Amino acid sequence: MSVDEACEAGDHHESWHAALHRLQERGVPHVLASVVGAAGSTPREPGAKLVITPTAVIDTLGGGHFEQQVIEIARRHLAATPVAAGTHLEAFALGGRSGQCCGGFVHVLIEVFAGAESHLTLFGAGHVGQALVELLAPLPWRIDWYDSRAGAFPPRPSHDRYPDRIRPLTLAANAEGVARAVAAIPPNTHVLVMTHDHAQDRDLVAALLSRTNSGDGALRSIGMIGSNSKWASFRSRLAAAGFDGAALARIRCPIGLVSTASKRPREIAISVAAELLADQRPPGGAPAQRGAAPERLRSAFAGAEPTDTAHSRDSARE
Repeated sequence: MSVDEACEAGDHHESWHAALHRLQERGVPHVLASVVGAAGSTPREPGAKLVITPTAVIDTLGGGHFEQQVIEIARRHLAATPVAAGTHLEAFALGGRSGQCCGGFVHVLIEVFAGAESHLTLFGAGHVGQALVELLAPLPWRIDWYDSRAGAFPPRPSHDRYPDRIRPLTLAANAEGVARAVAAIPPNTHVLVMTHDHAQDRDLVAALLSRTNSGDGALRSIGMIGSNSKWASFRSRLAAAGFDGAALARIRCPIGLVSTASKRPREIAISVAAELLADQRPPGGAPAQRGAAPERLRSAFAGAEPTDTAHSRDSARE
């Protein structure tokens, strides 16, 4: 079982709300399916919830073919690359669409959570790397954080540990280890190289440029800490190794949103974090309509009695 599959599975007796918290804390894509409307005989009443991942199901909407249809719909959303967060309303005529004998009617709200909003692979746990992770830790980012040195990652007390979506990982400081780490980087990931060793930085940049960067496997960005003179030296050596101008243009060095004369690790980290966040806005901006279409919601709840009216009728009976 992979690390991601273990994150999805959880405990056999886990509740939906415990699973939801765990998956969001770890940045794992998942779906929350909620019964929001029911008519006639139905397996569960409104409020019943089910959490679905690509490999696990937590809690129940009542079982049967209806629940299996909900799981299949959820996993179609989770199979997209990348997973698109969103809200969808599904209607189930249990006798017709689901083939169940109870014959009622159910509306299910499908909420797709893409997991972490962004993914960063960070090579280096030095002063700037540590300051950057401290800044990004409260945000819904997944960070794979590599260093080749024993004891490089800062110790943290149990009450102040990093979220599970931040994973300190050991980088084997050889060609095979570098190649393995670069191959494991997911598509659409930001990559930052800031190790303690210039030779290791150069090996990592060469491996990143050698990786196919097109289609669904493309990386979001590649940055390396350093000065203009460091990049000039690297650029010359990489060009001599056969990398052309288009490949070398993929590397940002120096990194950071604005040029700063400061060499304080935290100030550099703030500048780098700002640059990463500035690259988060999707092209074209957000669509005008988000979530379930208004006409579907109006149709789903057209028969619902307003709360104030129902309350006044109950009061009149008293």
